[in-house]
Amino acid sequence: MINTLLVGSGAAIGAMLRFTLNNYFEPQTKHLPRSTFFINLTGSLLLGIFFGLHLTDSVYLFLGTGIMGGYTTFSTYNFELFVLWKNDRSMFYRYFFGTYGLGILCSFLGLVIGNSL
Repeated sequence: MINTLLVGSGAAIGAMLRFTLNNYFEPQTKHLPRSTFFINLTGSLLLGIFFGLHLTDSVYLFLGTGIMGGYTTFSTYNFELFVLWKNDRSMFYRYFFGTYGLGILCSFLGLVIGNSL
């Protein structure tokens, strides 16, 4: 029961962070979706840091599974890819490969940072 509360409360915080950042960036449909791109890359970095810190299970459930689960935006990302596929194939490929390529790099960098702290 406590694990469910940790994940659920973390997810609520992560969703509020994502909502705030989405409102900060200007909405775009035909260009690079900057807010989702930023959120997914910073989420990858932070998740790597959290993993590298070797947190306790409870703390990782709250920060990693909860907050980062609510913060990152896989479903939004896929919808934006669909829109870009229809409107701008060149941007589709840049967004797709940029998000996955840089996301993996950010996760690795976060792991290195977390292990060094």
